[in-house]
Amino acid sequence: MSSTSSSSKGKRKIVIGITGASGAPYAKRILDILDERTRRVGDVEVAVCLSSTAPEVWALECGGDIREAIAGRFPIWGMRDYKAPFASGSAGWHAMAIVPCSMSTVARIAHGISDTLLTRAADVMIKERRTLVVVPREMPLSVIHLENLTALAKAGAVIQPAMPSFYGKTKTLEQAIDTVVGRTLDQLGLEHDLLKRWGDQDTRGADKTEQKEGKP
Repeated sequence: MSSTSSSSKGKRKIVIGITGASGAPYAKRILDILDERTRRVGDVEVAVCLSSTAPEVWALECGGDIREAIAGRFPIWGMRDYKAPFASGSAGWHAMAIVPCSMSTVARIAHGISDTLLTRAADVMIKERRTLVVVPREMPLSVIHLENLTALAKAGAVIQPAMPSFYGKTKTLEQAIDTVVGRTLDQLGLEHDLLKRWGDQDTRGADKTEQKEGKP
């Protein structure tokens, strides 16, 4: 669908990139949320691009075929299908999140290597001064990793590691995933109710307890 079509006007257009880093459940969750929003609110247009190893890791961590899981909900563009609208800045796509993002993908984007649609789309976001959210999932991080992430941050990308928070009394794996997905949606400019905010009623008790214990 052309980005200039009437059905796309007024929508926030977002690219979701999925790589072969561990963390496929984060990608699955954010796609589920965006799918629900597309059907319920209709204020977003979403497209998906994959790295070559994303399907293998998805099958291992989520089960099933990633393309079958996404088909019918969002268009999935091929690795070198540069006819995708978000491959050019003139199409005016607003934001991109790479969830999860491998260190090899980080390195390519940091050094301007647009050898796939995914890395080209990220390059477009940077050059057009639009929102690029990188969600790395790796440990430990080497100096090379840190320098590449720093380069992306200097170029304007948001580096948002897949680090769950627990002050909202996180008890389940799903809740932990939502703390990362929710903060990613924040950076994409999309409102949601996935997580408890610091200062909400349920987190104030934890704040007071820490003050009593003398914690900063």
